[in-house]
Order: sequence, then structure tokens, then C-alpha cells
Amino acid sequence: MMVDRLLRVLTLADYNTRVVMFGTVMLGVTGGVVGVFLLLRRRALLADAVSHAALPGVATAFMLVMAFGGDPRSLPLLLLGALVSGLLGMVCVLMISRYTRLSQDAALGIVLSVFFGFGIVLLGIIQRMRGAPAAGLNHFIYGRTASMIRSDALLIGVAAIVVLVITVLLFKEFRLFTFDPGFASGDGWPVHRLDALLMTLVVSVTVIGLQAVGIILVIAILVLPPATARFWTDRLAPMVVLSGVLGAIGAYAGTALSASMPRMPAGAAIVVSHGSLFVLSMLFGRVRGVLHELSAQRRLSRRTLKQNLLRALYECEETGDIATPETQTLHLLRARGWSPRELRMAIRLLRREKSIYQSTDGRWLFSEAGRVRAARVTRNHRLWEVYLLEHADTAPAHVDQGADYIEHVLGDELISELERAIPRFGKVVPASVHVIDSAGRPT
Repeated sequence: MMVDRLLRVLTLADYNTRVVMFGTVMLGVTGGVVGVFLLLRRRALLADAVSHAALPGVATAFMLVMAFGGDPRSLPLLLLGALVSGLLGMVCVLMISRYTRLSQDAALGIVLSVFFGFGIVLLGIIQRMRGAPAAGLNHFIYGRTASMIRSDALLIGVAAIVVLVITVLLFKEFRLFTFDPGFASGDGWPVHRLDALLMTLVVSVTVIGLQAVGIILVIAILVLPPATARFWTDRLAPMVVLSGVLGAIGAYAGTALSASMPRMPAGAAIVVSHGSLFVLSMLFGRVRGVLHELSAQRRLSRRTLKQNLLRALYECEETGDIATPETQTLHLLRARGWSPRELRMAIRLLRREKSIYQSTDGRWLFSEAGRVRAARVTRNHRLWEVYLLEHADTAPAHVDQGADYIEHVLGDELISELERAIPRFGKVVPASVHVIDSAGRPT
């Protein structure tokens, strides 16, 4: 039974499912696109304050429309009240942050709590008004996705399209002042007006999201999709597109889950779907995912270990005092401060790559390819030491440590810059700026 219901939902066989799915997917796409700029400007919690600030606008619009004899439950009028109240809350946050000594998080807390408390008071007054058809008004707090009708979905769709069109047309301007507002202001761009427009778009998405997920959960529509996309790309344009796609997928999955399971709140299901996508991306994302970072750290650790052993062997050979395997092992342990286990691991890694081999007397010697690698690693290290001494005014006692920090991440481009900055060495390995003692250690 449940499988049949889920199949009907996924294939959009029911009219009501198509209506609700259209409204929530449009909201997910728009929230994902606009939320990227909100996240990058570190204003994610502003959406939370704005959503809570919208509640007194809903209640005020209800009372005003009822007083003038209109339909107090008209969704466009209620959302208009929410929009005005949300904009007022946003202005209050910005004014408090700009003209007082309070931080923005304090301003957010003040506006969120005061406006939301005021909205609850107005709802209490409405409940006591004689003849006030206030049933269902509390659904703006938690959302009422399942009761969405065609006109509601069309209103959400039209508003979402307007917001998307404005975002696409002003993408270049939003990108500029998001990453470098100082340069944008100096170049003559109206930064404050662009910021105000972006915040207006955020308020608009927040307001149209009240119908789907409610005041409390609407922030997830703006924050979770861009935060999820951040684990997959560092480029803005792909991030915006991916965030919109993820917003649509989360909305679709949440709505389908709610429609296929009785008494499952749609707003909460949508947020849980977005949260699941976030967790999966946090673990498996190819740019900033946890597993990717752990793998990158492991690769860097192994590369560092191998390069250190290559340089230690090369410098030990320079001293000419590695007559026996025992002497060589002692030199290597003392040169890098390794434990026997770390040295065995480094030897195993280089031996696996056929950079070193064990001679008949038990010493570790370079293969032809290994000697080339060791010379290159040692040369890069010493070029960096010379650069630190001659161009960065680094004390001689500190250059070895400074080079150790950077040499393992030197790219070909940076090596070329070092060669141009210090051309006198050509392609040969410079002499060490230190005296290499008999243990292979710089002194």
C-alpha cells in the first residue's frame, strides 16, 4: 500500500500532489540560489530573524483586512503583511548593527525575539476577537504545505520566478560586492543599494516560504542547499546552479515523503531531506567533504614523509659518513627526529615506488630515478632557504624550519618563480646554507 502511494506521488499522478510539488520545488530552487549570497556574506541567521519578524505582519494584515470587510484569510494579503513586517525586521537588524555598539548577533536576537513575541500577542488577540475566522492562522508558524491550493502554488511560482530573474540579471554585481565590497564601492558601484536589494530578495523568499515550511523552518530552505553545494565546488556560478538543483531535490523528496506517509508534516520532511543531503555532502563532497579532507591530509602526510627521507638520504650522502647500515640508520633517525616506526614506514613507501633499494651490505641506496627525485627535493628546499634569507629577511636559524613548512606544497609555478628570483644556481643543487653535521642535520 505504501509502495503504491509512493509510486503515485513520484509519478505525480494526483492533481494535489502536482500542485504542492510545484510550489515546494520552486521555493527550493529560489531559496538555494539566493541563499548562496546570504551564506557567503555570513548573514545566514538574518533569514531566521526575518522569518520570525514576519509573524506580526501576518497578524496585522489579518486584523486590517477584517476591519475593512475583506477576506482576512486571503493568502496574498497575508503574505504582503508578512513582507512588510519582514522588511521592517531586516531594517531594524541593520540599523541596530550600524548605529549602536551591539554586534549583529545581538541585533538578530533582539529583533527575532521582540517581533516574534509581538506576533504571538497579536495572534492571542485575534483568537479572542468575536467573529474572527482565525482557524489555521497558526499554520504560518509550522507551515501548511499539504493544504496548498492552485492559486497558492501559482503565487509562490510567480514570486520565485521574479526573484530568480532579478538574481540572474544582477549576478555580476552580486558576485562583486559579495566577495569584495570595498573594491566595488571604490569602483563606483552602489553597494548599499545592492545589499538592500539582496536582503529584499531574501525577505521575499522567506515570506513565500512561510506557506510551505512555516516561520520556524524556513531558514533551512535558504541555508542548507548552499551549505550543501559548498562541499562540491569553490566556484560561484556552479555553486549557485548546484544549490538551486539541491534545493529542488530536497523539496521534491520531502514533499514525496510527506505525501506517501500519513500524518507526516511536509515542512519538517522537506527540512529533513535537505539535512540528509547536507550530511551526505559533508561526508563525501569532493571539495570540502570530510573523507576528501582526510584523504588529502593522508596524501600530504605520506608525501612529506617520503620527501623528508629523500632529502635526509641525500644530505647524509653529502657528508660521506654512511659506511655501515647501522650508521646510516642512526643518521636518519637523528636527522629527522623520527621514531624507528616512522623511518620504517618512509622506507617502505620509497621502496614501493622503487626510489631506493637495499644494497648487499644492508644500506639503503638511491635508484637512478630516486636520485633524481632526491636532488629535486633537496634543490627546492635549499632554493626556498636562500629566498627566505635574501628576500624575506628571515634569520638563518629559522630558515630550515620555514622551508620545512612550505617545501612539500611547492608547485611548479612557484618553483619557477624561485628560479627567476635566484637565477645564479641554474639547475644544480645549491650548497646548504647550514653546515651539515655528521648526522645529516643542519646546524
